[in-house]
Amino acid sequence: MIPQTNYQQLVRNLAYLKLKQMTIHLDEVVDFSLHNQLSFVDTLIKLTNYEIDVREQNMIHAMVKVGAFPHLKEIKDFDFTFQPSINQQQIQDFLSLRFIEGNENIVFLGPSGVGKTHLATGIGIAAAKKRTSTYFIKCHDLIQNLKKAYLENRLESRLKHYTKYKLLIIDEIGYLPIDPEDAKLFFQLIDKRYEKRSTIFTTNVNFKSWDEVFQEPKLANAILDRILHHATVVTIVGKSYRLKDHFPKEPE
Repeated sequence: MIPQTNYQQLVRNLAYLKLKQMTIHLDEVVDFSLHNQLSFVDTLIKLTNYEIDVREQNMIHAMVKVGAFPHLKEIKDFDFTFQPSINQQQIQDFLSLRFIEGNENIVFLGPSGVGKTHLATGIGIAAAKKRTSTYFIKCHDLIQNLKKAYLENRLESRLKHYTKYKLLIIDEIGYLPIDPEDAKLFFQLIDKRYEKRSTIFTTNVNFKSWDEVFQEPKLANAILDRILHHATVVTIVGKSYRLKDHFPKEPE
């Protein structure tokens, strides 16, 4: 047994150090230690593990929150049986984050509703949970933010902000046209991240038509060169994943 005065002092010390989980589990660990004759070191390991586990969970929650994901749909929630054109093993490999270690990109290409954003978000959440700095943004919002920063003479600062993330997810390239001046801002970001950081892109526009999106063929080619140089392109062909529950199943 621990003398009461010493026990009370220990509780006060833990509270002072803001070790809440160790305080909560102190009695449990002390009893377990005495019953199982644990060494002093093993007792401390068991007690400190409670604190570390909660802090790790809080850190993961914070990283996911910072990611600004549109929803918290993970890869495990994706219905691969509905989209047989997708190689499930390839998607699972992305979850290993090897592509981030190699500063490689991923491009999800396909029509609206086939699951591009879900897959990109799922990979992003997996990265955030492994404490990899990740941020999600729609292409239109990204360009508007860069344009605003340019007009306020703080473009360089904003570019650095988007460049710092180890994984940046740029969603919906091609859904809205981009004028040549804004395309130059977009190019600067892509150029800064080129071979230094990984980016996931989703687009419904075939690469041959990107000059129509950016309205400047040379600039579109320069952007594509940097995106595709170290990239895996996942082309999705299929029905709208988003609308699959709104149509009756065909009889077998």
